[in-house]
Amino acid sequence: MTPNFPSRSDQSFCTGEESGVWTRSCCHFSTREDLDFQQSQVQINSILRSNEQTVNVPEFDGRALSAVRKFDSNHLPANTPNEDRRSAATCLQSKGMLFGVFDGHGGWACAQAVSERLLYYIAVAMMPKQILEELDKCMDLGRPIPPILQWYKHHSDFNYRESAPLYIRHLRVFWQELLDNEEHDEGMSPQEALSCAFRRLDADISLEAQVPLSSDLMKSTAIQVAFAGCTACVAHVGTDGIHVANTGDCRAVLGVQNNDGSWSAVPLSKDHNSQNQDELERIRAQHPPSERDTVVTDDRLLGVLMPLRAFGDVRFKWSVELQQSILASLESGVDLDSLNLYQYTPPNYLTPPYLEVTPEITYHKLRPQDHFLILGTDGLWDEFSSEEAVRLVGEHLSGIHLQAPVSPSERKLKLGQMHELLLKRRARASPALDTNAATHLIRHALGTGEYGESSQERLASMLALPEDLARMYRDDITVTVVYLNYDLNSLRRFSPAE
Repeated sequence: MTPNFPSRSDQSFCTGEESGVWTRSCCHFSTREDLDFQQSQVQINSILRSNEQTVNVPEFDGRALSAVRKFDSNHLPANTPNEDRRSAATCLQSKGMLFGVFDGHGGWACAQAVSERLLYYIAVAMMPKQILEELDKCMDLGRPIPPILQWYKHHSDFNYRESAPLYIRHLRVFWQELLDNEEHDEGMSPQEALSCAFRRLDADISLEAQVPLSSDLMKSTAIQVAFAGCTACVAHVGTDGIHVANTGDCRAVLGVQNNDGSWSAVPLSKDHNSQNQDELERIRAQHPPSERDTVVTDDRLLGVLMPLRAFGDVRFKWSVELQQSILASLESGVDLDSLNLYQYTPPNYLTPPYLEVTPEITYHKLRPQDHFLILGTDGLWDEFSSEEAVRLVGEHLSGIHLQAPVSPSERKLKLGQMHELLLKRRARASPALDTNAATHLIRHALGTGEYGESSQERLASMLALPEDLARMYRDDITVTVVYLNYDLNSLRRFSPAE
């Protein structure tokens, strides 16, 4: 930012007695300490903003109204390499937009594959049979197929190029099976498509690790993907509403503005972890009573895995014999450790499978008060609540920081307590440093002080942690904020018929 010095005619010089530097019309010349602070601020902003993305979406794309105005996205790694991924795309052969966040574990391989492939499976499942027939005919004749998705990629995103032919081949097998289904004429609803796509992709990931493939690299990649794991939260946003499919501990939260201008958080997903009692009972019911006390121990599946649903993670799905056979099939010279692969069986592994990918799906019909949707990996939710995230984005959007009136009990506070209250209220009114709402959330997640104020020192410390220590203090954080066309009814009156 360029300093805003006064004009030359306004300049008068005086001595800054405390710092021993010149000031110009009461504007402060930087000391060495100030320059160090400014430099660290520049470095902090560079780190926080290096992966940010903002995309504006047309209200009408020539086919239908869009329920999305724009979206902001960002991620900040703690692991090296980053194990989180994100995806965003418009469905070109059906309606709506798709957004996903993916949290990998046991390496990044599974999150990478799922982020590349899942949105294709969802889009294909929603396509009517007529379009699927056209796709298949183009493949038979060697013609370019009509585009399925319009992707919104960040320049740092990459794909598994070596595995692309395999991925396309199995996507085609999926749509050919849909063509053979007599009930698929008009395509699946978003809810059906999300559920089917999650389960089918996970089955393909499992299959690909077991069958012969054309190259050693493709084979080792497929096995890496299957033995690693990832959670996923995907939203289909259309004019009829929002469908969220969640498996694991990522989260989707809707930002709703109340009549008084304040903000409320509406959860559109449930975390699949040991804090979810329904989830615990579901898993225990799938295994003999003798395993009731061992299926989840120390808040982890078999004492090992925190999310209770996930893609991949065949170590919790396959028999021990199958796992050993597949790992033994790798070339003798392959270093298993370098691929994040190792011969290991979780304790009390008696009646697999213990893990599944089946997503929990939530539907929400859009209302005028629904302003935005936040999708985040658990690294965000480890730092603050859904309500706090919605408040931060809502106030970032409106520029208005509402303060509740001082309550009767607060009027009786002692001087020190009143000072603390004032610090908290002042922190809420601090101006935003970032135009991107996802970056705004990440900055607050890592750089908030005792009273909710922005703490330069804490943020700098968190970002300066060396690679081998960073993961001990925080997780990878990925956030996408989707701004909704909440006044769709009025837009429909002025738009061509859908």
